[in-house]
Amino acid sequence: MREKEFLPQVRERLGIEELNGMQRRMMSTAGEARDVILLSPTGSGKTLAFILPVLKLLRPGSGRVQAIVVAPSRELVLQIAGVFQKIGAGMKTTPLYGGHKFEDEENSLKAGTDIVVATPGRLLDHINRRTIDVLPDRILVLDEFDKSLELGFETEMKKIVGRLKNVSHIILTSATRAASLPDFLKLTDPLVLDYLGDTADVRRRLRVHRVDSGSKDKLAALDALLENLWSDTGWGERVIVFVNHRESAERVAAYLQEHGLPAVLYHGALDQRDREMAVARFNNGSRPVLVATDLAARGLDIKEVKAVVHYHQPLTPEAYVHRNGRTARVDADGDIFILAGPEENIREYVDIDDEYWLDTEKHAERAPLPETLCFGAGKKEKISKGDILGFLVKECGLEPTQIGAIDVKDHYALAAVTAPDYASLLAKAKGAPVKGKRRMVSLL
Repeated sequence: MREKEFLPQVRERLGIEELNGMQRRMMSTAGEARDVILLSPTGSGKTLAFILPVLKLLRPGSGRVQAIVVAPSRELVLQIAGVFQKIGAGMKTTPLYGGHKFEDEENSLKAGTDIVVATPGRLLDHINRRTIDVLPDRILVLDEFDKSLELGFETEMKKIVGRLKNVSHIILTSATRAASLPDFLKLTDPLVLDYLGDTADVRRRLRVHRVDSGSKDKLAALDALLENLWSDTGWGERVIVFVNHRESAERVAAYLQEHGLPAVLYHGALDQRDREMAVARFNNGSRPVLVATDLAARGLDIKEVKAVVHYHQPLTPEAYVHRNGRTARVDADGDIFILAGPEENIREYVDIDDEYWLDTEKHAERAPLPETLCFGAGKKEKISKGDILGFLVKECGLEPTQIGAIDVKDHYALAAVTAPDYASLLAKAKGAPVKGKRRMVSLL
């Protein structure tokens, strides 16, 4: 593809007026006959950085696989595929990941595709079942390959690379420096672009606060912290609360919900749909507190997070960096809060700027938050964002200003709405057709 075809889409669809230095340098590598290793901190714009040279290297869309991107999680797959779909005009992108209907993926591949973004296991499954032809593929990207190796995907990745006979351009990305690369990655004179030193700039935009809890169980302190924070910034600023275990995530989320704080839960034991819904509700502002394990520290497409709270201190320096990378992204500032119980020592890699004193009498002034409607049809039923918007305005009587983010997935859609009477809204929605058919509409 030519730059003039996709760079306007970067501005219009992604809202990015100017590329950063790393993204410009990566785009220039498309003209160099060398493999590339990109080392870049979380939140630096790495996804767009490797997508740009891939788009430059692509030939006109033919329906045959030209580029394969392998990523360690389904969330990251969806994020990457979403960027390709927004700016890669004329090129079809197909995401492949576990928890997704295999038949839907197979049908999409049969119809032809130019770019595949996949988790290692699901891609290998398609290769073994011969539902994908990878021989035409010329470009391979292994995104966050360090994380893939850490999660035990080395065997799958080795088999995948062994089946890609015509790859001429390889891009590896990582947020950490690896001592060595696996033997199966036979890179040709790789160009190493190391931007990990930029973490110093990120640190300058972070304020790290210690918050002391009077009890070992830090739930009351977390409650007070959110009330204090929102008293200063306004009700509903997005906050991620990180814990170390699924059981803890469930307990913390339940406590906050019981105490009237708009929290939603995210961890690996939830099924894919529940995880997608959690992220959508967090992003659309209907549930601006995300209580999560480290699964949410990488790969999620989350914007404008005001603060990160470490309910439990991270177990490794890498986890600490990735958690913090959820805020202060690109050029924004962010706050980090370390909740410390009695006699709890702060880990050596946590650099505290100051202490944040809780005022247990201080409560944020409540303001109405949107709610999320769920529609029982999505992309595979030919439903678009425009269809949902038109339905909410024409059939449900909402003003455009009452409608927030709309997310259309394969077989369902979500819309953030603000209404004075949700029971009346649902009654109108129940009897009206969406694009000619009645669909199940419910309030999450």
